[in-house]
Amino acid sequence: MAPALLLVPAALASFILAFGTGVEFVRFTSLRPLLGGIPESGGPVSRQGWMAALQDRGILAALAWDLGLLLLFVGQHSLMATETVKAWTSRYFGVLQRSLYVACTALALQLVMRCWEPVPRGPVLWEARAEPWATWVPLLCFVLHVISWLLIFSILLVFDYAELMGLKQVYYHVLGLGEPLALKSPRALRLFSHLRHPVCVELLTVLWVVPTLGTDRLLLALLLTLYLGLAHGLDQQDLRYLRAQLQRKLHLLSRPQDGDAE
Repeated sequence: MAPALLLVPAALASFILAFGTGVEFVRFTSLRPLLGGIPESGGPVSRQGWMAALQDRGILAALAWDLGLLLLFVGQHSLMATETVKAWTSRYFGVLQRSLYVACTALALQLVMRCWEPVPRGPVLWEARAEPWATWVPLLCFVLHVISWLLIFSILLVFDYAELMGLKQVYYHVLGLGEPLALKSPRALRLFSHLRHPVCVELLTVLWVVPTLGTDRLLLALLLTLYLGLAHGLDQQDLRYLRAQLQRKLHLLSRPQDGDAE
């Protein structure tokens, strides 16, 4: 039992790292472009046109650096999700395989966010500058971002969040209950194989709905949109199962407790 209990701190450390990275990702994708920080709209900085930007080595170098960071994240996230790599990590790390995947993903995403190179002098696809748009567009974007993040957290309740983070695997292992996925229904396993990111639409809203879509933000939104689109393969059977699970959990949440009934 003692060696098994040593796995718990490793799984908790991976979870804490992932949680902190998630909070930082909210700041990176929503708070920074909506509330300030590193300027994405350039403000007083003079912007170049698209043709001039393609000839500016400074802008091209920054975009190439950002593209490399994104490809590193996408490569890590996809490569470690393949059956070959999962089998290898399971052989050497055992029940910590999922925690290792989560930790590596969090570290890759941290690298993207901390090393991201803004392009304040680059052109913009759109920008709300004139009134009343300069006031109302950021407010509308803020509301949509808040709704999107609330939906993301709500959707995660439908899925097994502890299992996604690798905590449940270690918990079951310590108690000798086996692999959590072995207890899932065939429909659930089929859904998980088709849907790697259950919050695609909400993330796309966060990526694209901003008051100013600068060059580096456009690169971020385009590449992650392409990646999210390729990672999905839902069909009607998956959607019916998702709807049934959501209705079941909403029914459980709305059911009165024993204390309330008395």
